[in-house]
Amino acid sequence: MDESFPYINRELSWLDFNDRVLAIADDPSVPLLERAKFLAIHTSNLDEFFQVRVAGVVNQLAAGVGKLGPDGMNRSEILSGIRSKVTQQYERIERIFHDELVPALASEGISFSNWESLGDEDRDFLDDMFHDLMFPVLTPLAVDPAHPFPYISNKSLNLAVFLRHPEGGALQFARIKVPPNLPRLAVLPDGERFVPIEQVISAHLDDLFPGMDVVSHVPFRVTRDTDIEIDDDTGNDLMEEIESQLARRRFGGVIRLEVEAHVDDEALELLQRELQVDPQHSYLLDGPLDMTGLWSLCALDRPKLKHETYTPQIPPAFLRARAAGRSIWAMMRDQDVVVHHPYESFAASVEEFINRAARDPWTLAIKMTLYRTAEDSAIVESLIEAAQAGKQVVVLIELKARFDEEANIGWARRLERAGVHVAYGLVGLKTHSKTALVVRQEGDAIRRYGHIGTGNYNADTARAYEDLGLFTADPEVGSDLTQLFNSLTGYSAQQAFRRLVVAPQAVRPAILELIDIESHYDDGHIVMKMNSLVDPEVIEALYAASQRGTQVDLIVRGICGLVPDVEGVSENVRVISIVGRYLEHSRIYRFGSEARGHRHLIGSADMMQRNLDGRVEALVPLSSTSDTERLDRMIDLYLDEDTIAWHLDNEGVWSLHRDEESFDLQEAIEQGAAAAHILGRPETI
Repeated sequence: MDESFPYINRELSWLDFNDRVLAIADDPSVPLLERAKFLAIHTSNLDEFFQVRVAGVVNQLAAGVGKLGPDGMNRSEILSGIRSKVTQQYERIERIFHDELVPALASEGISFSNWESLGDEDRDFLDDMFHDLMFPVLTPLAVDPAHPFPYISNKSLNLAVFLRHPEGGALQFARIKVPPNLPRLAVLPDGERFVPIEQVISAHLDDLFPGMDVVSHVPFRVTRDTDIEIDDDTGNDLMEEIESQLARRRFGGVIRLEVEAHVDDEALELLQRELQVDPQHSYLLDGPLDMTGLWSLCALDRPKLKHETYTPQIPPAFLRARAAGRSIWAMMRDQDVVVHHPYESFAASVEEFINRAARDPWTLAIKMTLYRTAEDSAIVESLIEAAQAGKQVVVLIELKARFDEEANIGWARRLERAGVHVAYGLVGLKTHSKTALVVRQEGDAIRRYGHIGTGNYNADTARAYEDLGLFTADPEVGSDLTQLFNSLTGYSAQQAFRRLVVAPQAVRPAILELIDIESHYDDGHIVMKMNSLVDPEVIEALYAASQRGTQVDLIVRGICGLVPDVEGVSENVRVISIVGRYLEHSRIYRFGSEARGHRHLIGSADMMQRNLDGRVEALVPLSSTSDTERLDRMIDLYLDEDTIAWHLDNEGVWSLHRDEESFDLQEAIEQGAAAAHILGRPETI
């Protein structure tokens, strides 16, 4: 990339995204329990960031990697920037939790209590809970010449306890791990008052160390390097290699130490020394540590403190077919159908598609990619049913899906036992495409039906992630899907496809070509909606398009390396981000103007080097007029000046644009989907 072009560091841009997540927890207009949930989401996001991204930078620094990225920052500068931003976010978390959420929840009868503030009756209740449920599973571990410092597992909550014998002697150290199978928050009898479990344990240290004087204690938590490197060229069985790497993952180095702020210097130095963690990666916090425990509040039966429950609608095309007694196959032969989750039902569309294929006597074969799926996946059950009925079922399971490796190994073994043909993809690549193919015998002909999506075949995330999926009986798409699955499961060297655009060979060249073509029109307009934009070649092409006068609108949920509105470089580029109730996850690439018409592609690929070079991704162009018009209505909403959205400026700073005229985009789409369901028409937003 041209070094004269501005570029935002990837890691710091990701932290900006997580700050936008945190802003929802900081928004008084959001229902209280939803605000608590977003504190938990922010914490979970930050955990993964340290486990993978910060660990990567630390390892590069230790290895002496000197090559600068397109942002021009070295590893020390990146780590310093991370420290600054994370510290600011921790301070914001503490303010939100202690100064806003705790008092506001208390006014609703939901309270977070300290042990010291409890009355005798509540303490008696927690005494019983401790002795019945906690004491039997707690294991204090002493540290002395005969007992080395214990292994501290990733993301575990612990107590560091300092003790002294009543008759004197040296200060002694012990560690208590809070078992992860215990609830993070101890619940008092009314069900709506909570005490952090570490406080209950701390109040009973005399029971755990009888005859010793407890001098001090402090909760702490560590985050470890959990990124694993899978070498496809070892000659080992891939599943065995991944299982071996998973066993090693738990012993990765400590990347972050979180300690409650009342820790004394001696205790902090001991933890840093024994855990071999740099002070730069130690954070002193006004507890409680680990806000993911706030997820438990979502189970409270307090609907007024949550978003109103939304029921995903049956997609209008599926609804009309059902009302007319027509099959899903007849519907797809008539027209392509785009569905929009979570506004439209995943169960009534994607799961229905696979279930019908599994039970259809004329189905010859079902082929799918599975990157991540739900624990109780109806799709997996349908695939097993189809295989047991004698149909040809082929599933490409990506064993290298980060943090889902173990679950995917389990699914692979279960499917294989049921007679499903399971493949693990191509050497050196992750299979990230979201594709399914059903082959049917129809009279003397064979017909293929396909689904290409932007999101995983996962019913759980389909209720929380915004995604698109295309159902099509287009013969060319069906032929391409056949070739794609042959390349994934066999030795096909297929490189060219008629309709699909497939990475790693074709997505970047196709996007660069479309950007270049559009930039030569006087009314050129490019709209790209994606999770992340960091690929230097794509960013440079967008800068070049802007310099030619092309309007570029970027809707980026997460990381954005491009800097908009820089004179002479990107003054025609606008970057916005929608962060709301649902996780914006669909990828849409639109080229063209209203006068010339638009070309739309949807699929699994973000504009990141890992997606474009190291993954199998699939984009598909839309051809149905009703589908393209629907996406145009969606894009108009995203780009509407009254949509509540974050805007990126030429200093790399995000700001929220919202006033009295603003509207929530996701609520608008919900209302449009519900209206289309009632009217039975395709005019969903």
